[in-house]
Amino acid sequence: MNLLRFLGVLAELERSLITERTRAGVKAAKSRGVKFGRKPKLTAQQKRHARQLLEQGQTVQEVADLLNVHRMTISPAIAAQ
Repeated sequence: MNLLRFLGVLAELERSLITERTRAGVKAAKSRGVKFGRKPKLTAQQKRHARQLLEQGQTVQEVADLLNVHRMTISPAIAAQ
C-alpha cells in the first residue's frame, strides 16, 4: 500500500510541475506579444461595412451572406465597435 501512495504523490508532483511550466510559458509568450485564441472572422473594415449595410435596412442574414459568415457573427462584431 505504501508503494501506491508513493506513486500517487509522484504523479501529483509531476502534474503540478507540468501546470507550473505551462503557466510560465503562457506568461512568457504574452510578454512577447503573442495573442491567444481564435483570429477574428471580420476585419475592422468589414465591421464598418456591415454596420453601414444594417443602417441602410439590410437584414442581418443578408449581411452575413455577403460577408460569408454566420449571422451570429455579425451582432457581436457590430456591438464591439
